[in-house]
Amino acid sequence: MTTQQVADRFYELSLQNAWDIIVTELYSNDAKSIEPSGGIFTDAQGLDAIRAKSKQFGEMIVEMHGGYCSAPLVAGKFFTCVMGMDVTMKGQPRMTLDEVAVYEVKDGKIVLEQFFF
Repeated sequence: MTTQQVADRFYELSLQNAWDIIVTELYSNDAKSIEPSGGIFTDAQGLDAIRAKSKQFGEMIVEMHGGYCSAPLVAGKFFTCVMGMDVTMKGQPRMTLDEVAVYEVKDGKIVLEQFFF
């Protein structure tokens, strides 16, 4: 798949809240995930580590009130989406989280995700 095709499929699945399918279908086995420094999550390398990080985040959620993902913008081998959620986390008041996510595609698979918030 081209970068545009990966980005389009990513967006289609995000609208269905199918994040597990996104990782299974679109990510390379050795994909890397980069988080902002000083956050609660660390970088992850490989699908198992990315899935574990996602599971850990999911376990922190008490209630998901809503969320969004913008249509992707594609530039060469990269695409970006703006994402956010209205969520109540364990031990926290209800909050809105917003981020910019950048993805790199190589050989039809996502090889890198990086988050900015």
